[in-house]
Amino acid sequence: MKRREFLSMATKGAAGAALIGAVGCASGEEEAAPTAASAAAETANEVQEAIAQDSGLPEINWEIATSWPLSLDTIFGGAEIFAARVGAITGGKFQITPRAAGELAGGLEVLNVVEQGAVPIGHTASYYYIGKSPATAFGTALPFGLTARQQNAWLYEHGGLQLMQDFYADKFNVIQFPAGNTGAQMGGWYNKEINTPEDIKGLKMRIPGLGGQVMDKLGATVQVLPGGEIFQALQTGAIDATEWVGPYDDQKMGFHTVTKYYYYPGWWEPGPSLEVQINLDEYKKLPEEYQAAIQSAAVEANMGMLARYDAKNSEALIQIQEEADIEMRPFSKEVLDAARDASFSLYDDLIQKDGDFAAIFKEWDSFRKKIQTWHGFNEAAYLNYLGESS
Repeated sequence: MKRREFLSMATKGAAGAALIGAVGCASGEEEAAPTAASAAAETANEVQEAIAQDSGLPEINWEIATSWPLSLDTIFGGAEIFAARVGAITGGKFQITPRAAGELAGGLEVLNVVEQGAVPIGHTASYYYIGKSPATAFGTALPFGLTARQQNAWLYEHGGLQLMQDFYADKFNVIQFPAGNTGAQMGGWYNKEINTPEDIKGLKMRIPGLGGQVMDKLGATVQVLPGGEIFQALQTGAIDATEWVGPYDDQKMGFHTVTKYYYYPGWWEPGPSLEVQINLDEYKKLPEEYQAAIQSAAVEANMGMLARYDAKNSEALIQIQEEADIEMRPFSKEVLDAARDASFSLYDDLIQKDGDFAAIFKEWDSFRKKIQTWHGFNEAAYLNYLGESS
């Protein structure tokens, strides 16, 4: 097989192989299926060998704009994992240097500078850009949508990634790849109690994406602030509440020192993906080997970030419970029901107004119903048992 033919096949199979590996093997055969990490690593190693055989490949140095401050080591770390792996796979010939929010672009401007070609590549959350198109939200999360595993299944195995890449190419001249996931997020930090939907009316809250539009429907005054500005806004009373990520990052941000209540779950972000976004013209200039390296590194960053958050959040949650002078509360069923009704009312509105959103939503919602039925039937029963018996 020719080297370039191999690279094309390896690239197409990398994400699927990784996801299949994550599921594992239940057939009882002697040879176990590879783990997600080993499947991605095997593909990357094969690409690396192909690159080593071609001494004529160019040396390229890019900087990657991100939406994250350096203090958020896990979410900024997604960009670092990605960049380091691209460099390793290409034998150091393709170097990508991550830059914190504000260095190359504002935290909410990454897609803008990549689209313009001012910066070749970025790492961000797509739902920051719903002002450009509400369909960007599918790249991160929709309220009452998919968990991290469900999001990966939709993207890698149900055509979601192709739908999003077609949309990005047509709309922004950009190609994107999933490159991180935080897992289910918390419901945020509040200086007011939220017992009923009425308590949301007039609430000044930092919350981006379609979740922000749902909160607006419920009567909140919504603000979208980059991460570096949230603490001061809470401290000064400019906002009453904020959502962010989960215990590990929230603790680093110090939100527990300036608020009274920590609510859960984050129904607007049950499994949000982060993305590597690349200017399509710049991507097409790359050798096929470097394109394959980008795709393999993105898979590794996607899985690596989720694993880190799962490990770190569990420890940070215990520390917050033991040390912080706050109350942890679940959202009431009344609040969740009102938020869910408002979410799907919003989707109905967007379907009527935006053709891109309508086309992607049709495929996404069909998959959502099937996989949430399956997970609700089996996995929820197991997790509920563990919660009740612990």
